[in-house]
Amino acid sequence: MRYAWCLLAGTVPFIAGCSVSSIVSPDLLPPAGSPAVYTPVHGVVHGGQQPIQGAEVYLFEVTPSASGYGQASTNLLKSTADTHTGGTYGIYVLTNSTGGFNIGSGDYACTSGTQVYLYSVGGNAGFGANTAAGLMAVLGQCGANNSFAGLPSTINMNEVTTVATAYALAGFATDAAHMSASNTALAGTGMANAAANFANLVNLGTGLAYSQPPSNTNNGTAAPQSEINTLADILAACVNTNGPGSGACATLLGDAKSNGSSGTAPGDTATAAINIAHNPGANVSALFGLATATAPFQPILANPGPNDWTVAITYTASNLNGPSAVAVDAGGNVWLTNSDGNQINKFSPTGAVSFTSAVKSGGLDSPFGIAVDASGNIWVANVGNGSVKNDNGNISEFSSTGTAKSGGSGFTGGGIFNPWGVAVDASGNIWIANLGGNSISEYVPGTGFTASSPLQGGGLNDPLGIAVDQSGNIWTVNTGGGSGGGTSMSEYSPSQSKFLSQDPNGYSGGGLHGPVLIAIDHGGNVWAANEFPQTGPNFVSAFSSSTGEFVSSTGFGGGGLIDCDGIAIDGAGNVFVSNNAGNSISEFNSGGTAITGSNGYKGEQPYPLAAPQGMAVDLSGNLWVANEGDNTLRQFVGAAAPVVTPLVTGVINNTLGSRP
Repeated sequence: MRYAWCLLAGTVPFIAGCSVSSIVSPDLLPPAGSPAVYTPVHGVVHGGQQPIQGAEVYLFEVTPSASGYGQASTNLLKSTADTHTGGTYGIYVLTNSTGGFNIGSGDYACTSGTQVYLYSVGGNAGFGANTAAGLMAVLGQCGANNSFAGLPSTINMNEVTTVATAYALAGFATDAAHMSASNTALAGTGMANAAANFANLVNLGTGLAYSQPPSNTNNGTAAPQSEINTLADILAACVNTNGPGSGACATLLGDAKSNGSSGTAPGDTATAAINIAHNPGANVSALFGLATATAPFQPILANPGPNDWTVAITYTASNLNGPSAVAVDAGGNVWLTNSDGNQINKFSPTGAVSFTSAVKSGGLDSPFGIAVDASGNIWVANVGNGSVKNDNGNISEFSSTGTAKSGGSGFTGGGIFNPWGVAVDASGNIWIANLGGNSISEYVPGTGFTASSPLQGGGLNDPLGIAVDQSGNIWTVNTGGGSGGGTSMSEYSPSQSKFLSQDPNGYSGGGLHGPVLIAIDHGGNVWAANEFPQTGPNFVSAFSSSTGEFVSSTGFGGGGLIDCDGIAIDGAGNVFVSNNAGNSISEFNSGGTAITGSNGYKGEQPYPLAAPQGMAVDLSGNLWVANEGDNTLRQFVGAAAPVVTPLVTGVINNTLGSRP
């Protein structure tokens, strides 16, 4: 099928033979006498570069609700002389012949602190009325007196802004008209951070995708411009037709269902984009075939197309060297240890570098494990190798501003011996897995190590990862324990002052083979990523704390698992595993079924994953991954369900592994 693409003058090169009316028409000007306290919202709606006439434009709020997720978005428009009633979703404004629309300063009312987006439905891009044309754009946070900071004079809403909206808000979206979360403070932070991430992907004034996110312009930082353009062109192939009956629309709507290849078919391209964000490994080749070399947004991905449709931003900072583990605090800030650089770094929820120079004080010495306590302090386990301070290692404490609170040598004693993992319990006590000591230690902030430290037994043997469950029990994975020289998990109950796992083997079986890190879901299942064999096949192991048995006697395989290092669980109970040798991410549902294909998620545009290690999910549903191979931090935008952070907050409030 041929499409007559006309390019928007002033933003992209003009194509001979196409003409476009001025995008600022008289009816885009604010009405005379409009109140100045409200921000008018002016824009144009385009399919590709074609203006869409007669589209219904809605101004929606991502709804904070006591009912939580899955609720309808809130229509913010009021019935005025400028608006229309009886639209698909209530009150709307209509686009004119140039695709322009005007939401006057008195046409809407929004609640300060909530996140607002535009959604257009239907209209005619020059090929006939198209009910499947759905486009979106994020305006951001409503301020005082219905104001929006930094809005361009004219918003360009098109397929690129739609893709960026779909991924940025994926964690809160059921479809384009149903975006919501709970009304908790953590959920509010998650929604705000998600809306801010939209501006890292696309320029709202031009409607063009960024090649580098404006939040971080360090050399090596990059946004997946070609992939976003390709996704936008896939949507444009349907938007610029006469609707669902066209071949392109039939392909898109059939291959972008709510569960990927199954479930409910989307009604329009906006919901199709959300479904693709939710199911990035589904029908990749079929969807890629809708983007052509003559499509409106360029550059695009080359043949044979991507491995998957995950959208990942690559971030760098000064002197990143061996990034290892990741933790997220209550504000959505991302903390990163660098085992080779003897430093920690902090990134904002949008990837901005928080410290001019990396933090290298506080006794940092081959740091690996990292955790955030309920007061926002950062705790780091330093394995130690003699290059900085101590062959036996130590633990470090930092304030939320990166100020060392652990002196120049960190905290030592208490049986600390090559500590690898660190976790925080509901009382604020710090638990450390001692790789070299076959033990765990407990540190009480302000007091010191407990008299019982170190604790040995319960099958502890070369423990690495450590975590606290909602009952307050301490779990580790052991690379050297288990029957027959295998590996195991250990469980210690502080309330009973004893190990619940048996000596000498701990909990063994379940596919455990060289587990590295550990994570606990809301149901109390303890998940472990297994590093060996490094050539595959690998398995993910899950132990049920309620039954006292492994969920699967052989573990869960598939999904591209190979040489697994990191593990994280999102608010829907999905399990993400990093494959160090496979340069990929595997995803499993809460029942252990692989969601990813045989190659996992590659996050390949514009840079491929490189020896990924630790990872964490944030309040917005972004998956953050430490890449040891190229010394970067990767943000998979909207790849997961939002989850309560920091993890200790989930332990305290019984919301571990839950949506905020």
